[in-house]
Amino acid sequence: MAEAARRAPDIRQPTWIMARTQTAARGRRGRAWVVPPGNLNATLVFRPDATAQEAAKRSFLAANALFAALAIYVPSEKLALKWPNDVLLSGGKVAGILLESSGQGPYIDWLSIGIGVNLSHVPDGVTDAAFPPTSLKAAGGWDVDPLDFLTTLADAYATQEDKLRHFGFARIRDDWLAQAARLGEVITARTGREDVTGIFDSIDQDGNLVLITGTGPRAIAAADVFF
Repeated sequence: MAEAARRAPDIRQPTWIMARTQTAARGRRGRAWVVPPGNLNATLVFRPDATAQEAAKRSFLAANALFAALAIYVPSEKLALKWPNDVLLSGGKVAGILLESSGQGPYIDWLSIGIGVNLSHVPDGVTDAAFPPTSLKAAGGWDVDPLDFLTTLADAYATQEDKLRHFGFARIRDDWLAQAARLGEVITARTGREDVTGIFDSIDQDGNLVLITGTGPRAIAAADVFF
């Protein structure tokens, strides 16, 4: 992500950057991200010609692409998409997505989509995660080289951009919901100010989580989800 930000002012076309190792990996809200060798650490940086709100929806494109890529190497019924930006494999976290952007006007200057996938190894020392980490290999999937997986993922993401261009976010949303974890079930969203518990009803056209609570529907823009 740091290298993507450094290169962003000079890029002219979508560019993938892959790190074999990382010394300062991070996840959402500055959390540490453990990166054993053999896993995928990659960032796509490009200029989407979008507002910040529109660009943020790319997390759903990335999630759909990850699902499609992983489903080549492991049975798709073992996979699920967890709002807002994780992929679960047999109930454990196998991949995460992190978006960053920059811009002063109504449209952003650039967007980077960071993706980490546990391909070969499960990170050590993660003892307090709500969704314990797993890996593609540990869950019985194929043993795949990070560069080979990135080739598959990049193609899958390009397909998502084509869908967005031709059909709009509604198609992306429908595809994401078809693979959503715990849709129609009771979950809890922790926003930092409160815990909101309700039935996971949908995501709206802005990508907000929609819960049916005792006081009616609630649209939640940012939270950690537990179930």
